[in-house]
Amino acid sequence: HTHERPTQSRGARGVSNGRRCYESTMLAPSLVMTFLVALLLHAQKSANTKLEWVVKPAASVTFVVTGFLQGGMGSTFGRVVVAGLCLAALGDVLLIPKDKRAFLAGLVAFLLGHVAYGAAFVVRGIDPGTTLVVLLVFTLVAIPVLRWLWPSVSVDMRKPVAAYIVVITIMVALSAGAARKDGAWLLVLGAVAFYLSDLSVARDRFVKKEFLNRAWGLPLY
Repeated sequence: HTHERPTQSRGARGVSNGRRCYESTMLAPSLVMTFLVALLLHAQKSANTKLEWVVKPAASVTFVVTGFLQGGMGSTFGRVVVAGLCLAALGDVLLIPKDKRAFLAGLVAFLLGHVAYGAAFVVRGIDPGTTLVVLLVFTLVAIPVLRWLWPSVSVDMRKPVAAYIVVITIMVALSAGAARKDGAWLLVLGAVAFYLSDLSVARDRFVKKEFLNRAWGLPLY
């Protein structure tokens, strides 16, 4: 017993050090991101486009960096998620210009990002029953969302918007299936937060453009 205690103590210290390392790699990017999002909201409220061009890409880089810091490249699941984060960062930049073609390109980037997240959940492993139930539930959500947006969406944008809603709905369902499989319920929280933040983007773009959309949508994203 006397020989085991130092070993156990070293093991406990190793776990404690590992936890502190994990917390530090999460805390620093989170604080930086929070500051940048606040600055981005200020830039958008004051219509400071130059500041937005600096701050928005920087804020996006922080969640990509976090993916790398958390060992995202160490597994297939992690690599596919990081690819999705990179596509989201690209989409963020493409949404800055007030240009229809740039917006469409940004929508495609985000759509492909959701395809990546969905693929990552499949790689991780999903519970088919849970996935199907959540898919049905969110399909019932998607129908009124489309009805709400449809009158305000131009004819040439209707197919891309409909495709986006289909893809993100499937992504949320797959996140629930993956969470049910291994208990990682934060996956669902992240997916639903993404879904809700996209509603704020859609409202701002197609229904009513106002700062309130970004005030709640950006922090959620």
